[in-house]
Amino acid sequence: MTVLSAAHFTPDITFPVVIVGAGAAGLIAALAATEAGAEVLVIERDPIPTGSTALSAGLIPAANTRWQRALGISDTPEDFAADILAKAHHTPDAALVDMVSREAAPALEWLADRHNLAFSVLADFRYPGHSACRMHGLPSRAGTELIAALREACENAGVTLLCNARVTALAASAQSRIHGVRVLRPDGSQENIGCETLVLACNGYGGNPDLVARHLPHMSQALYFGHPGNTGDAVLWGEALGAATRHLSGHQGHGSVAHPIGILITWATMTEGGFQVNTGGQRFHNESLGYSEAAAAVLAQPGGIAWSIFDSRIAAIARQFEDFRQAEAQGILLRADTPRGLAHLMKLPDVFVETLQEVERLKAARGRDAHGRNFDGVPPLQPPYHAVRVTGALFHTQGGLVVSPEGRVLRPDGTPLPNLLAAGGAACGVSGAEASGYLSGNGLLTAVTLGRQAGRTAASQ
Repeated sequence: MTVLSAAHFTPDITFPVVIVGAGAAGLIAALAATEAGAEVLVIERDPIPTGSTALSAGLIPAANTRWQRALGISDTPEDFAADILAKAHHTPDAALVDMVSREAAPALEWLADRHNLAFSVLADFRYPGHSACRMHGLPSRAGTELIAALREACENAGVTLLCNARVTALAASAQSRIHGVRVLRPDGSQENIGCETLVLACNGYGGNPDLVARHLPHMSQALYFGHPGNTGDAVLWGEALGAATRHLSGHQGHGSVAHPIGILITWATMTEGGFQVNTGGQRFHNESLGYSEAAAAVLAQPGGIAWSIFDSRIAAIARQFEDFRQAEAQGILLRADTPRGLAHLMKLPDVFVETLQEVERLKAARGRDAHGRNFDGVPPLQPPYHAVRVTGALFHTQGGLVVSPEGRVLRPDGTPLPNLLAAGGAACGVSGAEASGYLSGNGLLTAVTLGRQAGRTAASQ
């Protein structure tokens, strides 16, 4: 990515605040900056805003929300922060963790009250690592609904959104003060757009094979299930400007993407009592740890393939997600009244029957298996049984530009760049340097909270 000299940059038009990227982070930053009185331009490379947000389940974790309290769910920002730090082995920046855990609930209630987003809390299952039910989503439990709602909110707020425009270069002074961006249009024309403050909300580098090979070599052959526009522009620009980066090996994987059609199968299929087997009919990892670290475990199996096993009770829970309903509609979920019948449909050896029986014995005995999974309190599976063939995938990266809790991009010595901010996947998140550090919802958590903080900061520059 190019950084131009400001001395040779003449804007065609100027906005006080320019935001690169119209995913959740960028749109929320735009709403916050506009509310604070700034005139905002959001630049999006796609015809309409989608990004990684549209590919997600649209679930945002938050503690001590009014939706939790209405259901009698006891939760605090301190408990939330402790869960984030425990999952990431206490490696994230503590100040950033404190901010996101405190600001998530106010941000969701702001979006609901000011912009009519109809959140509710998932109370029928809990994702691994969360000590309370704190995942909030819109009715369809789909990221497409979330991004559409945020886009509508921005339109209603008077935010200027420029789509089909790719930022190819930043213009900066020798002191790394941003003066504007250069935009490429589909017809090959270019435009220089000046700004007083720039917010990078163009996600991470999961769609850049060279950067993935450099920082995540073990995932370089994995299915990439993120947005193709996540090509690492923010990291590359930041490095060229002297910004610090951190935890570039951090990422979110997922061990349950339906193969070969590429539909996400919710991890509730595992947390509610399901399990995974490989094509030999054997279990191979601890499914209770989380879906992110499961990606590498699944990919390590023959052909990078596994089967997720669950029952009708779990399927009923999973149907609240649009992705799962689509998978069912496509006919990829197998169903049988007996373990042997399910093995026949999956074309697995009879060892699968023994595997299922062993899982159910462990549940009855409240035991722990050789992989470390504790089956105490895990509900038994009841016929009819269900199965879906899955693979592992890379969803998005979690490392990025080091930012302050206010969203300011920092140099290695901790001082901020003059007028550059970052949010969402462009910034280093709170998941640490490993896939195992990803607590469910961390991606949208930082998109929402850092997006709002960056928007406020940009408006005050």
